[in-house]
Amino acid sequence: MKQTTYSSIFAILISLSLPSLANEPVSDPLPESYDLVKAGDKYITLMGNQVAVGDQAPQFKVVDEMFSPVSLSDFSNMPVLISVVPSLDTGVCSVQTKRFNEEAAKLGDNLTLLTISNDLPYAQKRFCKNENIEQLQVLSDSVWRDFGKKYGLLIKDMGLLTRAIFVIDATGKVTYKELVADISQHPDYDAALSALAAVKMADEKK
Repeated sequence: MKQTTYSSIFAILISLSLPSLANEPVSDPLPESYDLVKAGDKYITLMGNQVAVGDQAPQFKVVDEMFSPVSLSDFSNMPVLISVVPSLDTGVCSVQTKRFNEEAAKLGDNLTLLTISNDLPYAQKRFCKNENIEQLQVLSDSVWRDFGKKYGLLIKDMGLLTRAIFVIDATGKVTYKELVADISQHPDYDAALSALAAVKMADEKK
């Protein structure tokens, strides 16, 4: 009897993509930030290295809907907006993703818009199909948590990413960052889109 598709994918991930725990080196504890983001009236702890405007954007590895690795370097030499959400199955995250999908269609070529969450690729694929998300790429940090760690967005004891927006110019420099102060609130869409338009215009003038 044949295994299910999901079982086959998990088997491939375990045998090929994920390192053996017995051979995996012990890593240093991740830095923690305690007073940057609230959930309701309480601060949440973020794990990983905080990235600032002016920094060179850290490279990261996530996966697409087929569990194929995707890296920031895949979008080199063009402006990139990264919309980060805790889960596509929640109201604000859904609206955030649909808003940037709509805006992407107006922005033209030679730039990339990404949504990254820790939802499994199966759930992301279902969401994109149901909501007609076709203008931006939705990627998952659920396999390695590499993006969340390198950008300081991993919520301790939850395994989710906090809400944030980054704009990266064609040279790979972070030109805009919003770490949304309350995880239940929307980001500043207009500010993020203005920042993206500015780096796109600067790139086209070169």
